[in-house]
Amino acid sequence: MIKEYKTKEKGYHPFIIEDGWQLAKLNYTEEQHIDKIIQLDVHLETDEVFVAIAGKAVLIAAEIVDKVPQFELEPMKINQIYNIPKGVWHNIAMEEGSEVLIAEKSNTHISDFEHFALNDLQKKELGIMVKGELESLKI
Repeated sequence: MIKEYKTKEKGYHPFIIEDGWQLAKLNYTEEQHIDKIIQLDVHLETDEVFVAIAGKAVLIAAEIVDKVPQFELEPMKINQIYNIPKGVWHNIAMEEGSEVLIAEKSNTHISDFEHFALNDLQKKELGIMVKGELESLKI
């Protein structure tokens, strides 16, 4: 009767997809390293909930004004629940070994997203900001 879900493989893994919602696990992958983040994502139909369960991660939110992102960063505390409302541009920077649970509307990862590509200057600015936030996290 009880189902158990476990994965240590790198990347995004939706493992419970039910009527209208899903739970996924994001394990550190090179694309989530701050030096590799090249874009922001937005979901237009659903909020997205994040819970860091291991390691160090920084939640990145942004408002885009005239094609320039205005970043807001939140160093993630382990077992704290964070919500990104629908319509907010976002991404997550992670250090190796980090694990994050993600709850969202089902199939959001397939159809409800748009991307905003960061230019080199924006990537550099974001990198400096995130590295400062990662250094402030305690494990």
